Amino acid sequence: MSSVAFLDPVVLEGRHVRLEPMEAAHAPALAQAARDGELWKLWYTSVPAPEAIGAHVELMLKRREQRTFLPFVVILRETGEVVGQTTFCNVDHDNRRVEIGYTWYSQKVQRTAVNTEAKRLLLGLAFDVWKCIAVEFRTNWFNERSRAAIARLGAKQDGVLRNHMRMPDGSFRDTVVFSIIESEWPAVKRNLLHRLEHHEQGSVRS
Repeated sequence: MSSVAFLDPVVLEGRHVRLEPMEAAHAPALAQAARDGELWKLWYTSVPAPEAIGAHVELMLKRREQRTFLPFVVILRETGEVVGQTTFCNVDHDNRRVEIGYTWYSQKVQRTAVNTEAKRLLLGLAFDVWKCIAVEFRTNWFNERSRAAIARLGAKQDGVLRNHMRMPDGSFRDTVVFSIIESEWPAVKRNLLHRLEHHEQGSVRS
């Protein structure tokens, strides 16, 4: 994987999950994944409803062609089931800076090893292969579970973008920005590997 060019599609595989570049054929499985927990009904998230997944995937693929996004589907290695998605987005090519966002998982795999390992794979690609200077994470101020999960990764809060964007219901979202910088990656990596080890022993949840 050391020769993967910046933002080129690649398969990332760990012990629990495999991240595959998103394709149009994944749309039905993603729609099924979103139904577990009716994720689109959570007002503070932006998960598309099942009937909108096709258009959502089309948009993700268009942005990949423009080399501004690199979307993945998250697949359980044990069963081959698609349980969510995650994406490199808001890419700064000149400075090698990216955001990991548009991430969501079926309810049944939330707070399991899935997110921890997916983030380890993505961050490893960003820092170890692409030599990024920083990786950002952003979430809604009111999404307390997401904020806590990002902090547990080892990311630090940079600040809050107030009235950052308009939500589908017309309200304005305050966006909390976190980041991991290049010099912090070795310690963050050790933290993620430690958490994965304890996941496998059944003593911790993400």
